[in-house]
Amino acid sequence: MSSPIAKTYDPKKVVITFAGIPLSGFADGTFIQVTQPAQRFTKHVGADGEVARARSNDDTHEVTITLLQTSLSNTYLSQMAEADRISNLGIGSLQITDLNGTTLRLWPQAWIRQDPEMQDGKEISDRAWIFDTSQVAENAIGGQIL
Repeated sequence: MSSPIAKTYDPKKVVITFAGIPLSGFADGTFIQVTQPAQRFTKHVGADGEVARARSNDDTHEVTITLLQTSLSNTYLSQMAEADRISNLGIGSLQITDLNGTTLRLWPQAWIRQDPEMQDGKEISDRAWIFDTSQVAENAIGGQIL
């Protein structure tokens, strides 16, 4: 009887790009969080127990990317946010690819919702960049390959 093969996750193999530029300098711990604000379906139950569902066509997401304050990607994201503030030119594609497995998420249009909260102190802190997105184009949440 063969034993299961151990799989290895390497955060360096998670690639995030915004407007075609790879981001780097991710914070320790959770550095990507993707939330879908709308439920895919809403269930409705009638008085007699009949069940129906209403489909939401809202496939937008909120994506938070957390960087170390020392990351050069902060400069790039700050420039994109400023371009958007001044001239509405801060929209770009947002892509997350996990090369450890088969996850690929792509939004053709995303933009920075607001500047991250900022705090400085004795230790290095994080910068959490929150993106709003258009409808998702690729949404494969896969497992890990060997």
